[in-house]
Amino acid sequence: MTETLVINEIYISLQGESTFAGLPCIFVRMTACNLRCSYCDTAYAFTEGRKMEMGAVLAEIRRLAQPYAGKPAPMKLPTVELTGGEPLLQKNSIRLMKTLCDEGFVVLIETSGAHDISLIDPRVRRIMDLKCPSSGEVERNLWTNLKHLRSTDEVKFVMGTEEDYNWAKEIIAKHHLSAVCPLLFSWVAPLAPQQQDKSLKKVPAGLTPISRKDLVERIVADALPVRFQVQLHKVIWPPDMRGV
Repeated sequence: MTETLVINEIYISLQGESTFAGLPCIFVRMTACNLRCSYCDTAYAFTEGRKMEMGAVLAEIRRLAQPYAGKPAPMKLPTVELTGGEPLLQKNSIRLMKTLCDEGFVVLIETSGAHDISLIDPRVRRIMDLKCPSSGEVERNLWTNLKHLRSTDEVKFVMGTEEDYNWAKEIIAKHHLSAVCPLLFSWVAPLAPQQQDKSLKKVPAGLTPISRKDLVERIVADALPVRFQVQLHKVIWPPDMRGV
């Protein structure tokens, strides 16, 4: 049987988040997600996409990477990231990541933290969310994933409220996460009107919004060993622009 994937888009841009921010990266955005986080800015990937054979996906990645061939760098560029949607909803994403690693690519995956990460090739850099209260999906965190984290992984907390910050601080202390891998604090960027999909969860009532400035000042005041990040692609291009 031919291996296929349902793909929303494949494109090359700069990595906008994580410790790889600023590096050239090929994004493979996969279709479908079973979460509906309140701040999701890629709701179009819930249903939009087309079925592609594995070979066609790999051929497009190689085509986009070809201009970098033979150029010396500390790591092979561009990196490749599987994102979504939720890549782990498609079992063939595991095979795709392994093949890319075998070809020498630095491979990243952005995953919600609601699915088992243990089957992912150990060479892949796993950027895993832990969903904070304002997401509306905090109950979906798969806590058994924490025992599979490695130093090459990254844990991301997307936060837009004071309660998110306090929750994340408690989780980091409880599970000693700062000794495991890099931790990312990402502020929730407001959604443009056309991004406000009706299926998204509402922010739970009674939570107190936090600004970027307040978030940064709290990180410094509390001496948290975390990395504050902004989404670079939303600084460079219009925040609702696709394919960047």
